[in-house]
Amino acid sequence: MAVVHVIGGGLAGSEAAWQAAHADVDVILHEMRPTTRTDAHHTEGLAELVCSNSFRSDDHEHNAVGLLHEEMRRANSLIMACADKHALPAGGALAVDRVAFSDSVTEALEQHPRITIEREEVAGLPPAEWDNVIIATGPLTSPALADAIAELTGADALAFFDAIAPIIHHDSIDHDIVWAQSRYDKAGPMGTGADYLNCPMNEEQYNRFIDALLEAPLHEFKDWELVPYFDGCLPIEVMAERGRETLRHGPMKPVGLTNPRDPETKPHAIVQLRQDNALGTLWNMVGFQTKMRYRSQAEIFRLIPGLENAQFARLGGLHRNTFLDSPKVLRPDLRLKADPRLRFAGQITGVEGYVESAAMGLVCGRLSAAEAKGETLTLPPETTAFGALIAHITGGHMEAESYSGARSFQPMNVNFGLFPPVEIRKPEGLVGRWRGPDKAKAKKKAITTRALEDLAAWV
Repeated sequence: MAVVHVIGGGLAGSEAAWQAAHADVDVILHEMRPTTRTDAHHTEGLAELVCSNSFRSDDHEHNAVGLLHEEMRRANSLIMACADKHALPAGGALAVDRVAFSDSVTEALEQHPRITIEREEVAGLPPAEWDNVIIATGPLTSPALADAIAELTGADALAFFDAIAPIIHHDSIDHDIVWAQSRYDKAGPMGTGADYLNCPMNEEQYNRFIDALLEAPLHEFKDWELVPYFDGCLPIEVMAERGRETLRHGPMKPVGLTNPRDPETKPHAIVQLRQDNALGTLWNMVGFQTKMRYRSQAEIFRLIPGLENAQFARLGGLHRNTFLDSPKVLRPDLRLKADPRLRFAGQITGVEGYVESAAMGLVCGRLSAAEAKGETLTLPPETTAFGALIAHITGGHMEAESYSGARSFQPMNVNFGLFPPVEIRKPEGLVGRWRGPDKAKAKKKAITTRALEDLAAWV
């Protein structure tokens, strides 16, 4: 029987190794620490948590992250079993004792009779004789391996930093204020000439927005997190520092657009939103990468007309990261198109977060184990959190050029905007329109119920 090689002993690699071994397949897990260290890790333990000790919400009925927790539990996840074993009080969130958690994962993998752990760096592409490989090397992939992947896939297929614009849930946008129109009504590929949502600002609103940007607290980077600024992807607060009119002549320029509700008044500035996924449930803010702290971002962006009640699927950022342009280079089963013996899992695929990374490892481990046994395993349904994440990173993202002209695929946490829509019935006896928190809660419950029902057959 073929051996599954897993490169990387983080959350994704650890989960992948566990799933494959639990399917009675021999696994070699390659982890370069402590032989080769990184700037982020402090221990030799597998599945070390390098940032927060929180796995975020554990509410599987009304939260997409909590749903992913539950799906992983039902799929015999090692990461979730160890997290539950070493959970700490954290309200509705799942937080863990990070040392005990890592020790528990390490012990389970070291004691598994089908897993061999080799403490070595895989410098460059895996040897040709390794015909079933999972690469789960995370955001700090070693330079030698990253260079080899870039050479194999094309230099522009691997990013080494994120320039991330905020992404907003479509149903939280005020459509009585925004309007749909492309600049100069120009229809691009697959477009209609009304491909952007436009948020108009008068001069007073614009100046209040600029003042807020200039006063906002910024994220403080560690040395290894620092990334260079390029003129095409400057943070919006850096552009604002260069002059109050800079944004009006950049991503917020009002030219070529007419507000149909007030065609005689030219907006002083305009914020454009572009569709981010094929379902049309997520929209990103064009040219709005930022290094502001998260809490400040939500407050400041809600100053924009039409976004007063915006709910964010993710907030903006600019930080060092290594991730693939997955929609272009990965198959739906997470294989590399240029070399199908290689699968990718974890943050390098373009997911964000501990559980999202581990979930991709879980799916990869099962797929690779089935292949090693000469079997075929279908992908999880797109109605599940597993399937929704995979669909996003391998095809659900809307390819479009960003304001800077760069590719627009961005790493993503799991969120309800990634799931196919679900129909819910208005409660009997309710008079008038059904909207607000009660409807949103019912919609989330319908999505999670459907997900767990559809997951059962796959598991």
